[in-house]
Amino acid sequence: MLDGQWTTDWKSMRATRTQRMTRSVIRELLKFSQMPGIISFAGGLPAPEVFPVREFRESSSFVLEECPERALQYGRSEGFTPLRQFLAEKVGKYGVPAVPENILLTNGSQQALDLLGKVFISPGDTVLTEAPTYLGALQAWNAYEPRYVAVPLDDDGMRVDKLEEVLEREPVKFIYVLPNFHNPAGTTLPLERRRKLVEIAARHKVFIIEDDPYGELRYEGENIAPIISLHKENTIYLGTFSKTLAPGIRLGWAIAPEVVMEWLVQAKQGADLHTSTFVQMLAYDIASRGILKRHVEVIRGVYRERRDVMLESVEKHFPEGVSWTRPQGGLFLWVRCPESVDTEVLLKKALEEEVAFVPGFAFFTDGRGRNAMRLNFSRPSPDKIRDGIERLGRVLRAEIEGG
Repeated sequence: MLDGQWTTDWKSMRATRTQRMTRSVIRELLKFSQMPGIISFAGGLPAPEVFPVREFRESSSFVLEECPERALQYGRSEGFTPLRQFLAEKVGKYGVPAVPENILLTNGSQQALDLLGKVFISPGDTVLTEAPTYLGALQAWNAYEPRYVAVPLDDDGMRVDKLEEVLEREPVKFIYVLPNFHNPAGTTLPLERRRKLVEIAARHKVFIIEDDPYGELRYEGENIAPIISLHKENTIYLGTFSKTLAPGIRLGWAIAPEVVMEWLVQAKQGADLHTSTFVQMLAYDIASRGILKRHVEVIRGVYRERRDVMLESVEKHFPEGVSWTRPQGGLFLWVRCPESVDTEVLLKKALEEEVAFVPGFAFFTDGRGRNAMRLNFSRPSPDKIRDGIERLGRVLRAEIEGG
């Protein structure tokens, strides 16, 4: 060891753009789900008991027996061609205009968000989001130093009637929207609002990023045309296997115009060269044999039951003055409490009753939402949902009556 020598002051070496990087509130809260006795509604976690473990085991053996040299080798940055072909056909059934050449496989749709930030956001650029919005998108983009402006939500998603006035006064570069079973709000954007959104965005020369991780998890009603199907030249579409197969495989995709694809590929090459060939081949084998389709049908049934149990439980146990969304699909309920309730404070009291959730402020760009919370219903069993909502209802009632 060298005594008296200069050592690095690491804090002073840090790039200024990283000062906006923070740890995820949700990732921090997930540690509570590992604690004995805690009923966690905090994470957006799929139910692990329905993971297709046997199918992954069988596919792993098949891929390693049939084509180990390819599976364990470097691959194309764009992704495994048969999987891209499969995805083009799959999303096409939902109205997404796609060909394999316009699909990029990524390490979860989270990487796609980061690549889009790298390609499109310069310091000071204005990004328009919904309020609330997906926390992971904010985390992906904060390091690129954008400004955020937001349009509020109601029970039918983005208030598109408020969009024009924002675009008239702000130099927005792109609009980020989650139209299906919104995270965190659980809302679904109706077709007429999607059409209006596309019309307004085109008029103001602003492109749209359509994030659709939950689109296949519909429990009632009819599928609605994707935004990209209404204006494909002006929309970038993101999807993922995290909610339909397993989040641990970290496999998502972006669908974009040809020129954008070239930029995204270049950005990805600098980040990781390509997404795991082995994982892509596993996903393709599972999907191409019809296992994915059957699995999605299974989890729709499981999550529909859990959503219904949570809706029944909040109706039974939450006090007057508290309201919530009724999602048609996805993984989340958005709960609104009286203004006197600070859900960050409420969380500390809820943890004493061994129940966890995500405070609403985490999903806003300006610290609003302190009287709201997000509840996940996909991970806990129906019995735990009933028990946890009863506990949370007691905490809420005491907070409201005491406030």
